[in-house]
Amino acid sequence: MMDSPLSLDPLFYLGPVPITEPVLVTWAILAFLTLGCWLATRHLSLTPGRLQTVLELFVGTVDAQISDTMQRDPRRYRALIGTIFLFVLVANWSSLLPGIEPPTARLETDAALALIVFAATIWYGVAAQGLRGYLATFAEPSWVMIPLNVVEQITRTFSLIVRLFGNVMSGVFVIGIILTLAGLLVPIPLMALDLLTGAVQAYIFAVLATVFIGAAVGEQAPSPTSPSASAKETRP
Repeated sequence: MMDSPLSLDPLFYLGPVPITEPVLVTWAILAFLTLGCWLATRHLSLTPGRLQTVLELFVGTVDAQISDTMQRDPRRYRALIGTIFLFVLVANWSSLLPGIEPPTARLETDAALALIVFAATIWYGVAAQGLRGYLATFAEPSWVMIPLNVVEQITRTFSLIVRLFGNVMSGVFVIGIILTLAGLLVPIPLMALDLLTGAVQAYIFAVLATVFIGAAVGEQAPSPTSPSASAKETRP
């Protein structure tokens, strides 16, 4: 029997648990991001330097994206969406290191990321609307739509997996083939394109996660003191 091309031999075992290369690379990326965030934020100042300015720009961009998409206070969702973007970005770019296959080129990693988004969608939806209110959204606009809305929840999770896996894996295959046929110098422009593709895929994944969570929590009713509410009150 032939082995599946998606199967991997374990590098070593932790007790009965096999540890494969994508798992090891994922651990290395998590350690790198954790250490990097700690080093970058341990000396925050009211007069920011270059690094702190870049971090503040990144946080501001994430907050703006969440606010524009969800119409809610971004602070509750910033950590999740920002972490997803950073992890997918670094994981995609890890393909540029010699001998490293990006974890996002493996179905297992993409499935884990999609399941995190799926679980977060339910968590934030229940937290914002209550269990009964969240379940009631599956009956909108009519109870006849319940089966279709449930299927939609599942299929969009699979779409996250397939989209990220397909795009990252195709880039790895193309660069690997050209490296084999053309040597080391010719694929350099493709590697630059791979940087752009990895960033775009990380952005798309984070934005889709924001959209799914935003759909689950629903629209936030404007407060009486908000500009939108004041505009409605003064409108004839």
